[in-house]
Amino acid sequence: LMYASFREFYPFYLGEHGDRRCRRMHFIGSWLVIASIVAAIATRNPWWLLAAPVCGYGCAWIGHFVFEKNKPATFRYPLYSLMGDWVMFADILRGRVRI
Repeated sequence: LMYASFREFYPFYLGEHGDRRCRRMHFIGSWLVIASIVAAIATRNPWWLLAAPVCGYGCAWIGHFVFEKNKPATFRYPLYSLMGDWVMFADILRGRVRI
């Protein structure tokens, strides 16, 4: 399946995150990405930036393989999945998606 737009993709993305524990792992990973970027800026040490993808993808993939028991959409739709993760993060903060 190919998606013509992110708007069309996002409902599929949410469906791939039905398990609350998986969504929680994504949420934690996103916070750790933000924390690693802040740490890089605060310490002026760019090595912290290496932690961003490790934390972000690491937490998300644990959520998928351990809890959701599915293959992350990142492997099929890398850009839309990255966008979906941040939209879901914002939706969680707004209370639109439960964790």
